[in-house]
Amino acid sequence: MNLDARRKIINIAVIAHVDAGKSTLVDALLAQSGIFRDNEEMTDRVMDSNDLEKERGITIYSKNCSVMHEDYKINIVDTPGHADFSSEVERIIKTVDTVILLVDSAEGPMPQTRFVLQKSLEQGLVPILLINKIDKKDARIDEVVDEVYELFMDLEADDRQLDFKILYGIARQGIVVRDPAQVAGIQIESAGSKINKRPSGQDGLNLVPLFDTIIEEVRGYPDYSEEPLRFQISSLAYDDYIGRLGIGRIDRGTIHPAETVAIVDGEGHVRLEKINQVFTYRGLKRVEETEVSSGDICLVSGIRDITIGDTICAEDHPEQMPSIRIEEPSMSMNFMVNSSPFAGREGKYVTSRHLRERLEKELEVNVGLLVEETDSTDAFKVSGRGELHLSVLIEQMRREGYELAVSKPRVIYKDNDRGKREEPVEEVIIELPENYSGGVIAELNIRKGSMMNMNARNGRIRLVYTVPTRGLLGLRTVFMNLTRGEGTMVRRFFAYEEYKGEISERTRGAVIAQEEGTTTAYALANIAERAELFVPPGTHVYEGMIIGLNSRNEDMIVNPAKAKKASNIRAAGTDDAIKLSPHRVFTLEEALEFINDDELVEITPSSVRIRKRLLTERDRKRAGK
Repeated sequence: MNLDARRKIINIAVIAHVDAGKSTLVDALLAQSGIFRDNEEMTDRVMDSNDLEKERGITIYSKNCSVMHEDYKINIVDTPGHADFSSEVERIIKTVDTVILLVDSAEGPMPQTRFVLQKSLEQGLVPILLINKIDKKDARIDEVVDEVYELFMDLEADDRQLDFKILYGIARQGIVVRDPAQVAGIQIESAGSKINKRPSGQDGLNLVPLFDTIIEEVRGYPDYSEEPLRFQISSLAYDDYIGRLGIGRIDRGTIHPAETVAIVDGEGHVRLEKINQVFTYRGLKRVEETEVSSGDICLVSGIRDITIGDTICAEDHPEQMPSIRIEEPSMSMNFMVNSSPFAGREGKYVTSRHLRERLEKELEVNVGLLVEETDSTDAFKVSGRGELHLSVLIEQMRREGYELAVSKPRVIYKDNDRGKREEPVEEVIIELPENYSGGVIAELNIRKGSMMNMNARNGRIRLVYTVPTRGLLGLRTVFMNLTRGEGTMVRRFFAYEEYKGEISERTRGAVIAQEEGTTTAYALANIAERAELFVPPGTHVYEGMIIGLNSRNEDMIVNPAKAKKASNIRAAGTDDAIKLSPHRVFTLEEALEFINDDELVEITPSSVRIRKRLLTERDRKRAGK
């Protein structure tokens, strides 16, 4: 790499709340940088390469790519927008020169916007504000800009940071402008209700103003290539062929393949290791290099136990960089070997050894996760940043062929300096039609929520609450029912506060299968008169499996496989066809929210079942005594 190229490297991160358009903007940056051939088809949200990310439409893992603009190489990091993956954001901010703060022109700054912006300001970065989706009918651009200024001041930004540049854009069309009036007359094509995306730009408008602003603000990384090597590992990856990869920005110096380096761990211990290969990003591809210099994002292989926060230095200049602090987990659950009568029928990996190895592998790249031993050799306590953080891991495991059972999520308590018990509290922002607000406010109050703000606009109400994380378990399903699916709810970790007292759990009892068998319409029709069903006719069930929700507060034991007795009376039209109401189908997250302490969720590659922890009625009665 020549000297000029070394000096013209800029690293940026795109940060925002969920659905603000981060991945769509990165698509447009890639499309306009010329990394795709003319005959190469570009998919939507190309950086969301994981199957779960594509299905859910969210970014879970931060990922890197690079583009060229004029003679600058711009490394881009697409970061998660959900609070449960905040450990990804915290580390990445340390490797960039500036951040593009993406804010929806109608929604304005949301809870996660505050979190990622705060991390950026703490690093001394001056963000570039991009108001996205300015073509929305309910866009309120000037108000949103004022709200962002207020947010900067709330986060105690200094004068330099308050003097941020403001751009306006429509990311899906690949358009960024300095003045919203420039897009006033633009016609965005649509096919029926679907808008035609044009990430390459439209009507002579493109992303050049954004590229120019990035270069004006940063001017490239200084040339420290002649100094002793130093760079810190901020992220990890795994390759089936070459093993563990350490990723970070080279702070100074130059690194080469097959070079012996000093590794300084988080406790200051120094050891010598030999690097195998070094890589950088060109477009979306990982490319092997013979030399990588200061300022660039580099991947190194060959160091088997490299971890987040380790500093790679010149052999004769070991120097520890400030440690990377990761937010502690706030929620835990037990991962157990599946012990149901159906164990081993659908999964490939079913033993405690398989479970242990998979969790240890996850720890190599998922630094927000904590795995601990329990009293049982068949169970592990797994802690993470929230329900979604843990459920994504479970979903990945089931897709890989694992069978397991998991317990109800539990928040992690702490003791403060005065010896008082503290629990995690989250900030919740809710928008909903005005006529549904009474029921939602009552539900939040029952769950020990405290209202921080409420305002109404155009028939909709915006509520800001702080609610104990315990109180949010199971709220999403209740909320969707109360608002008929018309409300939106977003949340983020707020703080640890003193214990709020008891919060009532599910008030209705479970309907439990009495024996193993195949459900019949005849039996389910009788049960449906007193309960909400979770299974259709023809489902194979076992003793202790939960097949419905009782209308009363006690558990009900039933035989869902009972068949109608045959009689010697045969007359046409005597028996009417049995009609059952649609049964309730649980997603993994809904099942985790539904269960009580004495229940488990059984997860296999093809099924999500809810069961009692103790399967037989006799064992449950004995435990109750």
